[in-house]
Amino acid sequence: MKSRIIVALVFVPLLFVVLFFLPPYALAAVIALVCAVSAFEMISAIGAKENKSVMVYAVVSAILIPAGVYFGFSEFVFMAIFLLLMCVVFIEAIISFRTNRHISFAQILTALFAGTIIPLLLSTLVSLKNMQQGHLFVLLPIVSAFITDAGAYFVGVFLGKHNAFPQISPKKTVEGFLGGIAIGTAAVIIYGVILKHTTPHEVRFWALAIYGFAGAVVTELGDLAFSLIKREFDIKDFGRILPGHGGMLDRFDSMVFAAPAMYLMVSAIPAVILTNP
Repeated sequence: MKSRIIVALVFVPLLFVVLFFLPPYALAAVIALVCAVSAFEMISAIGAKENKSVMVYAVVSAILIPAGVYFGFSEFVFMAIFLLLMCVVFIEAIISFRTNRHISFAQILTALFAGTIIPLLLSTLVSLKNMQQGHLFVLLPIVSAFITDAGAYFVGVFLGKHNAFPQISPKKTVEGFLGGIAIGTAAVIIYGVILKHTTPHEVRFWALAIYGFAGAVVTELGDLAFSLIKREFDIKDFGRILPGHGGMLDRFDSMVFAAPAMYLMVSAIPAVILTNP
């Protein structure tokens, strides 16, 4: 737990600076790095890192998609990169079929998932940052996901008694699961209180309550989804880059679900109505 807390104390303030103070291109660069490392970790996790060309294709794709989102060409860039990656990976699979470099269909799908789908979903953080007053909106999924994760962890550690999903996440408890949702929902509402008293914008708390609850639920789902992948391939963590947290993907797994969910809610159900100061 000590190393987990130390990493969080260093990592969270740095991330806050990038999200709140630095321009959108800085966030796009950070997300590109996160996506590249995450692609490497996922492909390594399923035992496909021996196919170095596939690894390179997926990592490069993961870097390019956040750049496309930043420049406002997300749909075109995603479609082009997805098609190109699918073509080159299938070409590699055809050439190497029934050789010692054989690429399975599962590995092909993993390359597409890690190289394009995860980067596209995480790049919704860049889309939020690109909005008017985006520095306020981009913090919503961060508050939701990270505090839900932390709340679930600490409630589970100190109050957890009943296992929730023992075959997928042995340490996750019913108490931690529900506590994470409650704390995550409250955190987003509290963020709204801060906005109300520090900005001139109108805040709709009923909408923030929806943000908080839905964000917390998908955060928990994201954590379980990637735990399922780890159990499928019998690994504890996707990597070791963050002591106490595992790999980059272990830290951002829930954000893969929370960021696009929050982007959709911000777009469809405005909770912060911008007004001129």
